[in-house]
Amino acid sequence: MAPQRFHEQFDQIQRALPGVPLAMGPDDSAEFIYEKGVVLARDGEEAQVVEDTVRTHFTETAGLVPDHVRRAGPRANRSGITRIQVGDPGHTDRTADHAVAGALRALREAEGRTGRRLVSRNHLVSISVNACPGDEPVPAPSSGTPNPARAEGEHDPDSAVGVLVIDTGLMHDYRSYPPLAHTTGDLQVRETDEDGVLQQYVGHGTFIAGLVAAVAPNTEVTVRNTLNDCGAILEDEFGEKLFNAVEEGGWPDVLSLSAGTSNGRLDGLLGLDGFMRALGEQHTLLVAAAGNNASATPFWPAAYASLPAYADAVLSVGALRADGEYGACFSNHGPWVRVYAPGERLTGALTGFDAPVPYVYQHSTYETCRYGFGYACTCRSPRHTGVLSDASGKPDQVMFEGFASWSGTSFATPVVAGLVAAHMTATKETDPRAAARQLLARTTHFAEVRGAHVPALRPPGWRPVPVGAA
Repeated sequence: MAPQRFHEQFDQIQRALPGVPLAMGPDDSAEFIYEKGVVLARDGEEAQVVEDTVRTHFTETAGLVPDHVRRAGPRANRSGITRIQVGDPGHTDRTADHAVAGALRALREAEGRTGRRLVSRNHLVSISVNACPGDEPVPAPSSGTPNPARAEGEHDPDSAVGVLVIDTGLMHDYRSYPPLAHTTGDLQVRETDEDGVLQQYVGHGTFIAGLVAAVAPNTEVTVRNTLNDCGAILEDEFGEKLFNAVEEGGWPDVLSLSAGTSNGRLDGLLGLDGFMRALGEQHTLLVAAAGNNASATPFWPAAYASLPAYADAVLSVGALRADGEYGACFSNHGPWVRVYAPGERLTGALTGFDAPVPYVYQHSTYETCRYGFGYACTCRSPRHTGVLSDASGKPDQVMFEGFASWSGTSFATPVVAGLVAAHMTATKETDPRAAARQLLARTTHFAEVRGAHVPALRPPGWRPVPVGAA
């Protein structure tokens, strides 16, 4: 049986968040993950309207229990969001939650009258979904050259561009990689399990920081371990964590974010509404990953780039395959993706500089590309067996000694964040949003993605790699 990566990762995330019952959606399909038994509404009068309307609807509808409807408490005051319980959160079935679906139906008429969304699922935001990156990291020779290679230029603390990375934390040995000498932030809470084996995705933030610093040496990179639990966090908590991150160190020039979710809508995430409005009033440029579902469905917050109110504040990034000529098989796409950059088989810092660290693969590769592409993509190469995919109990293990090769829109994103920062340094442009506009206007590179010719940004130190036939 072929691996079922979304389902495998759902189980992994549920284990990482044992107190939060999760479901797949919408309905019984597996496009996103959300909290069971809970919906979100804006604080104040709207939350009361939602609560009253849902309770009335549940009273009148067979199979729904009005006694379950109550305030679950605001978990994110600055985001202006109230959690409302609508069902029994004790259910462990991961299929669609009928109480949440009923609550959404209850508000449809009111939303139609107001022309505004009043209620939402509490979606799970995770590392450039399919609830994971495009693949798992592969060891790269410690004697090799990172790809992209470090750009020319010096670090000047007086003019360095501030880049904030919201992700997993930094690995303990991250300063062993010279480009990260000026990087600060949170350390990863726990790197290995009780057997000393590297846990899934713990080096994600370090890898991203290394890409930013390699592309743009004149940066002050700060990493926050916001996505410490298997790279995932609930939507309402995420809004609060974003506020925490920018208030702790101030609004940065560039915010690099390699996480998000689809939600089946065209108007964003209710839980991020407060943060996005605050972002709109700042100078910060949000560079956000388009996601790894091989889908044209908007992926948030990257898809805010397609909304007029945020077109200048958000730059959405898709991934090119290793040769840079076409889109990577896993990359999301569509008119809401503003630019593409190399995101397949990039090589950078992970961990193991001090001593080799073992890693056990979680997901098995596929016999053919799971998205139907005809090249030797990361779905199928290099071959390995993962513990979550194969019940035989014989997963493959590797050793990391510093560097890794990794793929995903997660990594195309910091490449673009770095290019914006490098452009600011080269042109002495102090406005990151203006720098992004200038960078896109001046690009002469294009790639083909699903038949469309799209702008492509390629850092000078990046080396294309032949992809080979499937």
